[in-house]
Amino acid sequence: MASTTSSDLLPSGSRIFTTIPDIFFIPEFVFGGLVWMLVASTLPTLPVFTVNPLGWVMFVSVFCFVMTTLWFFIFACGANQGGIWPSLDVAYHFVAVVMYLSASVALATITLSIGSVNASLPDPQILKIYRLDIAAVVMSFLTTLLYFLHTIFSALRWKSS
Repeated sequence: MASTTSSDLLPSGSRIFTTIPDIFFIPEFVFGGLVWMLVASTLPTLPVFTVNPLGWVMFVSVFCFVMTTLWFFIFACGANQGGIWPSLDVAYHFVAVVMYLSASVALATITLSIGSVNASLPDPQILKIYRLDIAAVVMSFLTTLLYFLHTIFSALRWKSS
């Protein structure tokens, strides 16, 4: 009779590149970094509003990028072999989904307002910011989807263990 040990719960080392929830680490890095770069490239040129949701978007993208990097190295080094790690994996990715979804909606709202400003006062600089923000919105929602898929597959792995 085969026994299930805690080392069977989560992969470590190079196996994280072959398991289905953990293969999402790389796209999360790439698309989360793109959100960070695209939003950062528009920040200096936008006027500062009293309530600036782009600060939240930057916080979420940088926080999730750093935490995903830390999470990736924990998995790669094999420090994730305790009994609590599957539930922590689900919890972290769920929090990342909620944060990224709220940041994506805020970014889409700002992008729509920039589009309405550009429609009334056509300006090449505002058009450039608008196009960068459209790309950032797409990348942000795609990153949200990746974190969501990672959460679902991590929850399935957690429940099957």
